[in-house]
Amino acid sequence: MHTPASMVMGIVFSPLGLVLVFTAAITPQWREGQTQLGVAGPGAVLRSGPKGQGTGIKSADTLLLLRSDGLWESCMQVAHSELKQCWPVLGQYQRDPRVRLAQGLVLSSLFLCGTGIVLACIGVRCWTDLPLRGVAATGGILVVLAGVLSLTALGVYTHNLTRLGMEDSKKTISNQRFPHLNLHPAGSLYFGWLGSCLQVLGGGALMLSFKCPRCPTCPSCSPELSTCPACHSCPEINNKQETGVYEVSC
Repeated sequence: MHTPASMVMGIVFSPLGLVLVFTAAITPQWREGQTQLGVAGPGAVLRSGPKGQGTGIKSADTLLLLRSDGLWESCMQVAHSELKQCWPVLGQYQRDPRVRLAQGLVLSSLFLCGTGIVLACIGVRCWTDLPLRGVAATGGILVVLAGVLSLTALGVYTHNLTRLGMEDSKKTISNQRFPHLNLHPAGSLYFGWLGSCLQVLGGGALMLSFKCPRCPTCPSCSPELSTCPACHSCPEINNKQETGVYEVSC
């Protein structure tokens, strides 16, 4: 069968958007920050002041620490080395309601997008002549909703990026023990934005399946009909009943 271009666009963009949003969800690079810690020697204890200056020891050298946070994982790495450690998010960052909101929205988005893609695949039905247009369009609605949810999660996180998990920490932890981090958006956010936009585009293309197809060049199309009689999903064809009279002799 000839698959409509809108269905092809939707069936390609929707899974691609799902993969990008899933990649963003599981990677810990939603925000990044760095700070410098002073060190006095190989066996010295690392300490830091509010601006990365060593306190209590005379700094002979400095280490650049890179901190990254995601929705479910945080990492710390020493710059220009292979020293890296990751752990599940915890503390004030984990309990921040905005982080929890982003987690719930992203999980809901992944579930809706996956369900919508399954419905779209069933609706397209490339192995038959006639697609189930209503099923494909319903899948498109779910994919669009998934894109809107992930866009909302990304917007909430980006708007509060420098404040997530920081406000209560500054009240309870002294600046001598809490190094200042210059936080900024990281790569996972950009993957999420791109994937969410692809979900909205793919779902919108699938929603065009509600529109009745037209076959102006079909050889079986009569002059008084603007659609092809082979397209049984059109209301004009469904309403027109064809009857035949047969004579049976015993």
